[in-house]
Amino acid sequence: MVAAILFDLDGTLVNTDPIHFKHWKVLLRDYGYEIDREFYDAKISGGTNEAILADILPQLSPEQARDFAEYKEAQFRASGSDLQRLPGLTEMLAWVHYNNLKSAVVTNAPRANAEFMLATLDLADTFSILVLAEDAPAGKPDPAPYLIAMDKLGVTAEMTIAFEDSPSGIRAAVAAGIYTVGVASTHDPSRLHSAGASRTIRDFTDKELWEWLRVLDCVS
Repeated sequence: MVAAILFDLDGTLVNTDPIHFKHWKVLLRDYGYEIDREFYDAKISGGTNEAILADILPQLSPEQARDFAEYKEAQFRASGSDLQRLPGLTEMLAWVHYNNLKSAVVTNAPRANAEFMLATLDLADTFSILVLAEDAPAGKPDPAPYLIAMDKLGVTAEMTIAFEDSPSGIRAAVAAGIYTVGVASTHDPSRLHSAGASRTIRDFTDKELWEWLRVLDCVS
């Protein structure tokens, strides 16, 4: 029986990758990188800033890495005022509410970004639980953020479905034992299946998604 739905944020509730990619591309140019989408998808998408910078710019001190990340995320927020919910998300959240399911957002986004995005999408009061990478011993792809979310909601993995757009996030949810749906807003479906997604959708308007949801055994 399904009792809870867990949502990633970037790429799942809203497609922010074009904005993030633009700012990473500009900022990394100062360090000799001319990145393309393949580099972004492999090295950046879905990761924590700490892990990304440790990998790409290991020469930065912890203070320099923190300043880089804070500046980059401030640039993101300054250019994200027109963010829109992923197609079909409003209907998906209505389905969650109708079936009396618990829900939470589980994200690697910094707190300022997460709160900004949820407010911009008019979702600030929709989720009672928000789990960030900074709340866990480790961020995705570690399962810890998902384990914390389930503990806070009082559910088990067998009662939970997760929606994730990145291979990193999918690996985290699957490692937590959760049935995971890959949202192919930013990555090819084949990459999401390879990461462990049980099924993939383009967005929340997917007809096969709704056919599946209609036959689920829910708490309502």
